Order: sequence, then C-alpha cells, then structure tokens
Amino acid sequence: MSIDEYDVVVAGAGTAGCYAAATMANEGLDVVIVERKDAEEAGHIACGDALKGADNFPDAIPKDRLEPAFTNTGVDHGRFEIPQEDTVLEIPVPGELAVIDRWEYGRRIIEGASDAGVEFHYDTVINDVIQTDDGRVTGLKAARKGDPVTYEADLVIDGAGSLSVLQDKAEFEGSTFDTNVRYSQFCSAYREVVEVPEPVEWDDALVFKATDRAAGYLWYFPRTSTEINVGLGFQMNEEPMQLVEALKRDLRNRPEFDGAEVKDKLGAALPTRRPYDSAVAPGYMAVGDAAGHVNPTTGGGIAGAAYAGKYAGEQAVKAVSDGDVSEENLWRYNKRVMDHFGGRYAGLDVYNVLATAVDVDDLMGLLASLPGEKLAEALYEGSTSMSFGLKLKAAVQSFGYWGTIRNFYQTKSLADELLDHYDSYPTSPAAMARWTDERDAVMDRIYETTGADPKY
Repeated sequence: MSIDEYDVVVAGAGTAGCYAAATMANEGLDVVIVERKDAEEAGHIACGDALKGADNFPDAIPKDRLEPAFTNTGVDHGRFEIPQEDTVLEIPVPGELAVIDRWEYGRRIIEGASDAGVEFHYDTVINDVIQTDDGRVTGLKAARKGDPVTYEADLVIDGAGSLSVLQDKAEFEGSTFDTNVRYSQFCSAYREVVEVPEPVEWDDALVFKATDRAAGYLWYFPRTSTEINVGLGFQMNEEPMQLVEALKRDLRNRPEFDGAEVKDKLGAALPTRRPYDSAVAPGYMAVGDAAGHVNPTTGGGIAGAAYAGKYAGEQAVKAVSDGDVSEENLWRYNKRVMDHFGGRYAGLDVYNVLATAVDVDDLMGLLASLPGEKLAEALYEGSTSMSFGLKLKAAVQSFGYWGTIRNFYQTKSLADELLDHYDSYPTSPAAMARWTDERDAVMDRIYETTGADPKY
C-alpha cells in the first residue's frame, strides 16, 4: 500500500472542493483533490445549471476562466406555471443570473484549481477515514485505479457531496459536527439535457412547474434557445415519485418538445435542509453539499459552495500554519458561512417545513394570488416584507385563502425570529450547546404553528 503525504487532502472535485483547494494552493499549501471519476467524467454532475450570483464569485479561480461555460446570460426572471390554477406567474430574479453548461463549468474549475497548483488524483474511491484515538482526522484510505492508497494530511476537507461517505465513516463523538442528518432532509432529482428543433419562446426565463404535491416541482432551464435542462425533484420525506416517467409525461404534453433529442441524463440527491449547525471537527471540515450549503427553496448551491470553499480554504491556511487543526481553530469557518448565507438559508428552510403541512391546492392558489416581486424576495433574499399597497392588493386577490395566509404570516414571524437567532451564531464551540437549545425551542414553535412533523 502506498502512502501519500500532503498538507491538506480534499475529497471531491466539485465547486466547493476546487475553490477550497485553489484558495489553499494559492497560499503555498501542498494540496491534493481525490476524485472518484476519471479525468474525462470529472465535473459531470446532475444539476439544474442555473447560476445566481454569477457576477460575484471568489477570485481563487478567476471568473474569466469560467465565462466560456456561461451559455445563457439573458435569463432575468422566473416563470412559475401553476396548472392547478391554470395560470402563469412571472417572478423577477434579482442579481446577475445565468444558465451554464455544468460539465464545461466543472472542467473549468478543475483547470483553475490545477493552475493554482492543486494536484488531482482521479479514479480514486474513498473507503475510510483515518482518525487518532482522540478523534482527530489525519487522512483517508482509498483505492486509486484499484490499488490501495493511504493519504496522510494535517487536514481533510470533505467536498464529497450529498450523503458523503466520509461522514458515514468518521466518528464525530465529542465534537460539535452536525450529525442530525437524515435522508428525509434531502431531495431526489433527475434531469435531462434536451435539444429541441426550434427556439423556445421563453429562453429568457427559468421555468418552474408545480406538481400535484407541494414537495415537488419540474424545471425547464434554457442553456440556449434550443438546448434545455429539464428536470424533476421531490422531497425524500414524501412518497417516492417515478421521476423519469413523470418528466416524460410532462414533456409529451409540451408542443415545443416534439421531436426533441435527449443529449444527457443524470440523477442525484441534494440537500433541501438548513446548513449544518457545525461543519468542523478536529482535522476535518465539510463544504458545499456535504455541509448542506444549498438554498433549500430553490436547490441553488453553486455560489454558496464557492464561498464555503473560500472560507474553508482560508481557515485551513491559518490552521496548518499555526500547527493547530483543532475544532476551536477551525471554528471561524462556521461563523463566516452563517454570517454570509447560512443563517438566511436556515430561515428559508422554515417554508419547506410549512409546505409539508399545507394542502397543495391551497398553496398553489395562494401563490397564484401573490405579487411575483415579493415571491422573488422571499425565495432569493429571505425577505418577506410588503408595502401597504401590495398587502392590500394581495389581500383582495387572495380572498378565500385567508386561513392559509394566517398560517403563512405566523410562520413568517417565526422565520424572522429564527433568522435573528442565527445573527448570534456563536464565536466558539463552547457556546454551541446553549445556542442550539435556543434555536431548537424556536423550531418547536414552528412545528406547532405549521402542524408539520419535526424535520430535525
């Protein structure tokens, strides 16, 4: 068995892993990314291909390296189809938006990390995590092209995606690392890239379509006017859906897809939960999907993963330089994630909780009656404020749904309280237990108000 030694070993060549590795390599650390796919397939993952915040990425990998993967920068709004109400809701999307070729984007971030000095080991399957008797992670055991290999490192960064095998293998007892993770907190999704014969009329929009259950939706995201990313996802706490057949059925009912050709198909799981309370343990950090760094209402995770990688990489540089990879010395990474986007995502997750307890027809009827600009703020910014004029307009349009509105209003107040609580995220692991207890008390009131089953 060969033994490879590095300052840091990163599991996974996705967005978070590549940005973390590039950040560290730019500062002179010896970094390797281990990736289970071969060099050709690396970067090829199931994704909706929509990227919000394309104008504001960390500079560890220069944005001009990524721009060739931006295939449609003309999208500027969402188009929400609600068949239950026979209506279409136009929703403006704030900030720069793009639809990308995710595989080409994956290649570009790998090239950017490689140019920064990161070493890549492809065809490498991780089998186990190496830990000392006191729980510090010191490396990984893997098989590279079928041959056993041990990676020894000061620090391991887990960018291995949803349901990471590293977290199944590691023992986190005695640390604050979040182990309250269940399959029901994830979404199962399937997507195809489809070439259509004629340009679609909605190539400037992200198209969403409600399914007959509140915890699922279809999407149609135009990479170009003739190349469309189409997909379907559902919450794993619901009864399983036949994803492929449900998607095919909807495609058959859309005239613009007559004669379409499927170019690529993939399935995946993604977190639709709040970010991990803590994503650090001695010698170990989790980033991106592996730490729940995804907007739970939209599934968007690329920009959050990039910044999580940046913050983890910067903290790793300090920890390795200090010769101290303790939980305490890695903690600032947690704090930066929560301050930037983690707290907002936790607040948005409250609406996922609510959706599991609301009648789907009532929910769709209410959405159809609300102003699109306020839905955009709720989905993308975490804001649910509304002027008096808009309140009056919504009240008139939403007559008949006032019981549901009352539930939403009560839930919104609790979501705001939860968001305020995340503003006081602790600055050290010593204060974590008290902070968590207070947060869980707010969540108990959310479950009571919504009537939803506990999610955590």
